Amino acid sequence: MDQFSRGGLAFPVLDRGTPDGPTVILLHGFPQDASSYDGVVPALTAEGFRTLVPTQRGYAATARPTRRGDYRLEELVADVLALVDAAGAADVHLVGHDWGGAVAWGLAGLHPDRVRTLTVLSTPHPAAMTSAMWHSNQALRSWYMAAAQLPFVPELLLARNMAKTLQDSGLPAAAAARYAAAMAGDGALTGALNWYRALPFALRSPVPDITVPTTFVWGTRDFALGRYAAEATGGHVGGDYRFEPLKAGHWLPETRPDQVAAAILGRARSSTG
Repeated sequence: MDQFSRGGLAFPVLDRGTPDGPTVILLHGFPQDASSYDGVVPALTAEGFRTLVPTQRGYAATARPTRRGDYRLEELVADVLALVDAAGAADVHLVGHDWGGAVAWGLAGLHPDRVRTLTVLSTPHPAAMTSAMWHSNQALRSWYMAAAQLPFVPELLLARNMAKTLQDSGLPAAAAARYAAAMAGDGALTGALNWYRALPFALRSPVPDITVPTTFVWGTRDFALGRYAAEATGGHVGGDYRFEPLKAGHWLPETRPDQVAAAILGRARSSTG
């Protein structure tokens, strides 16, 4: 499979590994793309898994609606469900980083029958994140989420020095340059920022607690996501849960691919005894 479709939108997919093996779907965040998992996928396919890494809504020129309401969590979750169906899978091992992690929490909470196991990188459960806004310095860490609500201005500021900003936040230089180049495409940065601009809709659709086997991997040096929400996440998982803090920053797929792959494999194997 090199793409799937939903609602007139076409989503590119990197399909690797054993075609009839257990399926792992890996979801990227902002401002990444499917290449963010290039260091993770080989370890999974070597163990007989099929990996699907989609380019998500707003990031692909063929899947870039213009209204912020088109980036509600329900729409993002429905995109991934369409991929699960297109892959012919009853359920999948689901992985998400950054915004991809938010979608992963949403899919596992709303459709647990389609998620065999869940591995989330960096991003706490949404309810833990909300609590952290009131009980820690998370609101200060998340200032950029409010700034992204402005029209036009975020695009202008980010376009000037995105590669340097990403590199300064701990992302390797090659990845920073690659993502910045992709965001320079027509409408790409607005499509990516629309995920933030749709945040007000999230208040109307809380994510349920999680019942599927779950691993949460968090970098103790994450500049954006603090300890309070990371530690509170376990309170929103009713199934088997593992919390794996790493001495790392935010960009776990790019900077800690071996540890990320080990966490995914450990969680996936737990579902088969």
